[in-house]
Amino acid sequence: MGLQTAISTSFNLPDGREVTIETGKLATQADGSVVVKVGKTMLFCSAVSTRTQREGQNFFPLSVDYQEKYAAAGRIPGNFFRRETRLSDYEILTSRLVDRAIRPLFPKGYMFDTQIIINLISGELEELPDAYAALAASAAMAVSDIPISEVLSEVRVGKIDGEYVVNPSRSAMENATLDVIVAATMDNVMMVEGEADECTEAELVEAIKIGHDAIKVQCEAQLALAKLVGDKAIKREVELPAEDDSIKEKVKALTKDGIYAVAKGALSKAERKKQFKAVKEKLVETLTEQEGEEWMEEHGSMAKDYYNKIQKEIIREMVMGESIRLDGRKLDQVRPIWTEVDYLPAAHGSAIFNRGETQALTSLTLGTKLDKLMVDTAMLTGYEKFILHYNFPAYSVGETKPMRGPGRREVGHANLAGRSLKRVMPKDFPYTVRLVSDILESNGSSSMATVCAGALALMDGGVPITAPVSGIAMGMISDGKRNAILTDILGDEDALGDMDFKLTGTEKGICACQMDIKIEGLPYELLEQALAQAKEARLHILNEMSKSLSAPNEDYKDHAPRIVEVIIDKSFIGALIGPGGKIIQEIQEVTGTTINIEEKDGKGHVNIASSDKDSINAALKRVNEITYVPQEGDEFDAVVKTVMPYGVFVDFFGKSGLLHVSEISHTRIDKVEDVFKEGDPVKVKLIGIDPRTGKFRLSRKALMERPAGMPERDERRGGGDRRDDRRGGDRRDDRRGGDRRDDRRR
Repeated sequence: MGLQTAISTSFNLPDGREVTIETGKLATQADGSVVVKVGKTMLFCSAVSTRTQREGQNFFPLSVDYQEKYAAAGRIPGNFFRRETRLSDYEILTSRLVDRAIRPLFPKGYMFDTQIIINLISGELEELPDAYAALAASAAMAVSDIPISEVLSEVRVGKIDGEYVVNPSRSAMENATLDVIVAATMDNVMMVEGEADECTEAELVEAIKIGHDAIKVQCEAQLALAKLVGDKAIKREVELPAEDDSIKEKVKALTKDGIYAVAKGALSKAERKKQFKAVKEKLVETLTEQEGEEWMEEHGSMAKDYYNKIQKEIIREMVMGESIRLDGRKLDQVRPIWTEVDYLPAAHGSAIFNRGETQALTSLTLGTKLDKLMVDTAMLTGYEKFILHYNFPAYSVGETKPMRGPGRREVGHANLAGRSLKRVMPKDFPYTVRLVSDILESNGSSSMATVCAGALALMDGGVPITAPVSGIAMGMISDGKRNAILTDILGDEDALGDMDFKLTGTEKGICACQMDIKIEGLPYELLEQALAQAKEARLHILNEMSKSLSAPNEDYKDHAPRIVEVIIDKSFIGALIGPGGKIIQEIQEVTGTTINIEEKDGKGHVNIASSDKDSINAALKRVNEITYVPQEGDEFDAVVKTVMPYGVFVDFFGKSGLLHVSEISHTRIDKVEDVFKEGDPVKVKLIGIDPRTGKFRLSRKALMERPAGMPERDERRGGGDRRDDRRGGDRRDDRRGGDRRDDRRR
């Protein structure tokens, strides 16, 4: 076979960078495959959808996997296997971004196994590949016969130095005050997710509009590529389940009144579920009596499916037509809230946030820099010192399920809550922070409960966040003419609604958002209305939270670790660590502290951590002794270590120096041993530092009163003692003998 012929199209980003979409060269046995290239960054994507449906399949089995190949960045994986293994959290989050965007493109009732695989096969550090993943997925399906209704794309919009930038570089994003990913088709926004430094609602809407304009160009490029591909891109015919209006009407007649009564009953989640189940069981019983068991074997499954659709239709009509919700609330009403802080006495901070039938218990743990989370992806390695973990056990919804660790949903919810709270964390906070949110009850918007409980736990633990953060989940039910925007949606409202819009923020502005839209043609005016309604709810929740705690506690818990940071000259780092880490390990062992040293900004940053103040003080004293630079004029409490004929060597504040005989007293001293012996305390003053050797000149007499009548010239010239030192044998002993070596060693 000859070389595969590639077909490609390209477009330019707003800043002029060219993006190329190529097909026909790689993975030609997949239903569709493309390579998206921008600069040196290349994403490969394959799309395959089966042509037969699994028997009894009742949901759309779509899987999206984004994975970065380490070879793309010229690296070998650092794990034991030296190969790519399970997806990292970052890869899972990117997979979710694509999944949520493309899922609505498939026909309703499409139940064929579909798999999208996206690989980063070449990467340069400055290009953020997650902004091109959905483009690759959509383009792969565009050049295939997979029956999607239209193409879409995603872009990142950052606000940098007051300007909106589409798909900015990695380094530019470090200064961004707003960072959102927007997914859209030519006509409709499908998804928005991102974070901001307390931006306004107007700023968020503007970012979405700018992102959508850029996406339209990318959609046109995909359609042009599909046209070049030709027949291969013609969509396959799919036989969807046939509708039987007679059965649907029969089911509706038997259940309409019962469904409406339950829906309007303002019942609890459990009671509502129980009564809906009773209505469905009554339907099956009645149909069996009227139509017989053979009819039920043939049509029973369809009748049950129609029941679910009719239940959804009736509830939606009740909300749009009568402004009545399942639990009896008004459209813009938040469920009752109660909160409690300091619930876990042994944690470093804790809080319960309860809204309606959703409850989050969140704990705070403060650690040192040694506790930071290591991040090792194909493109980046480093450490993260803010960690948020979210757990959603089955009992929170009254079910049983094996405990298999966090799934993609848990990772996604943790990310949304975590990026919300990171925006209010103090800069240069010395601690590693871990928040763990356990959802104990769930009936809608547990991720937003995590944000609220997390903010309270941080404040309870004394973490000086810049402002409290709350979160709210908005929903919408629309038939194209009537629109009902719902505040604080229930789980059932999420399932039957047309929009799920989660928004977090402070009193000043928005910190994070996540929006999924299931309908076409959402007007920006309606989006602005939803944002305004969400702001009112956000402020209401902040007010409810303030009843437990409105600002961070002034101090950490008594049992929480204390961290003291000392800045030292970087030349002392080696001395503090010692050979093989001997000195720093000895200090930690003796004082019971944890010490971390790193070089940053040309200085040594020493962090000393312990839950005991005395331990920190002891370690701090040792560090200061080693790293302190004495200044001329400083006074010290010293201890005599060696007595020599020409003076005494003393130790002071971790240093050693010579107190010469001429500086011991204002009067002549014939024998030093008559004045001092080893171990004697002595107060000394630093009167000079030899610029050549760095040795310290110490004086005792500088701290003593001059005897009455003694002329000042004696002190200035050093007197007879000084001349003896300069001319006599003692000086020669110092210069040539073993005593000189002692001095040199010190």
